[in-house]
Amino acid sequence: MNQEKRQEIERNLETIAQRENIPVEKVRTDLGLAVSCALKSSDPKIQRFWADIPCEGDCPTIEEIITYLAGEIAGQK
Repeated sequence: MNQEKRQEIERNLETIAQRENIPVEKVRTDLGLAVSCALKSSDPKIQRFWADIPCEGDCPTIEEIITYLAGEIAGQK
């Protein structure tokens, strides 16, 4: 992922933090917890969804998930 995309995601996380009146790190922590819980689902559909997200490590980062979902949403328009 390029630096420009990372900065855009960071700006979006900051916007969420400001709107919710919480620190950006809390937004990241909450998103990470939600992802962690979702990755543990035994539902085959959910597991296929996660397997479709391209990632560099064992599981996708928040940035990789956001990038993937944004691309999917943009493709549906």
